[in-house]
Amino acid sequence: MFGWLRGLRAPPSIPEPAWQATLARYPFLAERPAADLERLRRLAAEFLRDKEFHGAHGFVITDEVALAVAAQAVLPVLHLRGGLRWYEDFVGIVVHPSEAVARRKTTDETGVVHEYDEVLAGEAMDRGPVMLSWQDVLASSITRDAGYNVVIHEFAHKIDMHGGAADGCPPLPAGFAGTSSARDARAAWFAVLQPAYDAFREKIIVAERFGGEPPWLDAYAAESPGEFFAVACEAYFVNRAKLAAEFSELAALFDEFFGKR
Repeated sequence: MFGWLRGLRAPPSIPEPAWQATLARYPFLAERPAADLERLRRLAAEFLRDKEFHGAHGFVITDEVALAVAAQAVLPVLHLRGGLRWYEDFVGIVVHPSEAVARRKTTDETGVVHEYDEVLAGEAMDRGPVMLSWQDVLASSITRDAGYNVVIHEFAHKIDMHGGAADGCPPLPAGFAGTSSARDARAAWFAVLQPAYDAFREKIIVAERFGGEPPWLDAYAAESPGEFFAVACEAYFVNRAKLAAEFSELAALFDEFFGKR
């Protein structure tokens, strides 16, 4: 499984048949400009060199699996200043054959502990591994219209976590949006993201409680600003036109941050 890539200072090119098969399966990658595809391929090779894949429950990590994850994972950092350094806090990627069940424990405001099972298509752990469902990774080849992509979702969380908690605002570069301080940059970010999140959450409430028309973006985005950021990133990278039609200011904000070319 691309083991020959790891440990090499300058990774060789990904074999042409494997690369073309990946582009054919995930057309939102193949449709990018030639210069983007060249950089995407190089970053994917570096990603494969530096990360370690593990299969859960007997799942076998093949070249197809590893390259599918790598090519989609590096898409958000394709033009992002710092590149793969955004993913430097972890090495492991755990792939399950399908959705995983995680046991959760929470304590409410009265001190009562609640335990429950949560079904997960993916999970990004702070300074820890990324977990993905292969079934959902494969599904991203046909869910472009829905704006769904589990790999981009989890790696968007990693970008968000790069500066601390996954609160919906990743670390912003100096001078972002014409600001002069990190505090002002963060305020400028939330001046766009927070109203978009609040409006989306209201639409979800209307849809669920009163039978209103559900919005296009995945309802999971209403969980928190951090989840809204990750879900919006999915849509941005696989179906930017649709995201821009519904959240024009948010799409423009992402253009500035991710370095749309």
